[in-house]
Amino acid sequence: MFESLSQRLDSVFDRLRGKGKISEKDVTDAMREVRQALLEADVNFKLVKQFVANVQERAVGQEVLQSLTPAQHIIGIVHDELVNMLGGADPNAGKITFAGAPPTIIMLVGLQGSGKTTHAAKLAAYFRKHGQKPGMVAADMQRPAAVQQLQQLGRQLDIPVYAEPAGNKPIDITTRAVKWAREQALTILILDTAGRLHIDEDLMHEVAVIRQRTEPQEVLLVVDAMTGQDAVRVADEFNKSVGLTGLILTKMDGDARGGAALSVRQVTGVPIKFMGTGEKTDALEPFYPDRLATRILGMGDVMSLIEKAREHIDEKEAAKLQKKMGSGSFDLEDFLQQMRQVKKMGSMTQLLEMIPGMGKALNNEDLREALEGDQLKTAEAIILSMTPTERHNPEIINGSRKRRIAKGSGTTPQEVNQLLAQFKESQQMMKQLMGMQQGKGGRGRMGRMMRQLGGMGGMGGMGGMGGLGL
Repeated sequence: MFESLSQRLDSVFDRLRGKGKISEKDVTDAMREVRQALLEADVNFKLVKQFVANVQERAVGQEVLQSLTPAQHIIGIVHDELVNMLGGADPNAGKITFAGAPPTIIMLVGLQGSGKTTHAAKLAAYFRKHGQKPGMVAADMQRPAAVQQLQQLGRQLDIPVYAEPAGNKPIDITTRAVKWAREQALTILILDTAGRLHIDEDLMHEVAVIRQRTEPQEVLLVVDAMTGQDAVRVADEFNKSVGLTGLILTKMDGDARGGAALSVRQVTGVPIKFMGTGEKTDALEPFYPDRLATRILGMGDVMSLIEKAREHIDEKEAAKLQKKMGSGSFDLEDFLQQMRQVKKMGSMTQLLEMIPGMGKALNNEDLREALEGDQLKTAEAIILSMTPTERHNPEIINGSRKRRIAKGSGTTPQEVNQLLAQFKESQQMMKQLMGMQQGKGGRGRMGRMMRQLGGMGGMGGMGGMGGLGL
């Protein structure tokens, strides 16, 4: 979402890095560009004005201007101000207030089509993964098939859903659902209410009464981050009418300018608690202001990457793969297994953006196309068309074998050649990476290899995925 803003800010900081000493005029010129970049990203103009003033005031201090690394000081100041704009380095960010006695009730509200039903299921899956026993309530009696949609999601995830026939009132349904949740010994109860316009007084009154009757610990507004400043206005109106405790920003993996995400917390005073990062039911992340700030500035997000890896990758299998990488025995069967594990973590572009220094590499159009297109699927098809012996010993693959593999995978012998050549190159890269962990002087070589990865294009970008050791 923040790709354009990240690139603009990075170009500003690159020019500052190129200067040995920085003057007050350099800071003023840089802040003018930062202001323009934020406005183009659709950040609230009042926030932009305050943000730039805060950065400029801190950046023209003697400690910064006379520093040996003034650009790094300024980047640090921008990072701090971004964190403040997003809600501050709050250790409780993304955390839910739990009830003294279960169930903890979480009420979802929002506009029609904002994704409440889908995010009710995402929240339920998230809490079950963290040891809770969740249930969902189908309280949207306005949208056709809303009840059936939630019931279907409940069956897919094996999570109980409380529903009543059409004609019953949402206020009564939610009240009876709370009693049902206690009988079922549920620890989390998620209320999926109907979408409503913030200007519809009757519907806003209904949701206010539901809040009063059920006394939820959390009232979360599901808001589409791609709607720009409308998202800020909607959040502000819902907060005034209903009283929100938090926000869920959806479509954070989209290609919108991202200004809503940077504005909504500061304008409304309501904390962002979760981010929706995709369509799958596990594509939901707790919101951490400092982590998003580092992503925007191209610094990566190592903590989120580690958490994703721990969640989706078996530690014993990862240890085996690491040992194989070090010994040079990492083969195409291992590569296929690793590729499948990494795919569970999300899109490759999102994962690489979490690695410090990889933001610029992803500006390479060929590499991005290889990551986002069908070429990873093509690589999987090619490997699956090989025999187990060929996967373990790719050096035996001769011309006739390549033609057979290409025919079986719907590709060409040239594409098979390309994959094999790149895989061989990635094997060498992995051995060097493992060597750097055990030897000295690894930092410079790591930088060279990251640049090498950034230069890979087309199908060549695939082989290097194994070298990331995710």
